[in-house]
Amino acid sequence: MEYKIVGKKNDIALVIADEIVIRDTQSALDLIASTQYETNCDKLIVYKSCVVDDFFVLSTGLAGEILQKFINYRKKIAIVGDYSKYTSKPLKDFIYESNNGNSIYFVSSIEEALLKLESTE
Repeated sequence: MEYKIVGKKNDIALVIADEIVIRDTQSALDLIASTQYETNCDKLIVYKSCVVDDFFVLSTGLAGEILQKFINYRKKIAIVGDYSKYTSKPLKDFIYESNNGNSIYFVSSIEEALLKLESTE
């Protein structure tokens, strides 16, 4: 796993990995800690391909558990990917509500992730 520092203020860490880096709450905590240590960034961009598929099945409770860790540690995260294949109304509602908040975003591009993360302080 690598990090690329991005953003107008160089305060956003783009996580670059070929494997799943968020698979459970412990791996999310590990990502939070390693990102803080390696980059000193409080905002992260992660590709959807780096997040375990069960995260997007709300009945598992995994999304809530993992995202609560980001909120508890005052980290902001944008997960970049294509969400069009999901037909679950609860998941679509969850994504909609998250995108209207100020900590967690589900976006389709790095550019959109940067816009969301740079607009929050």
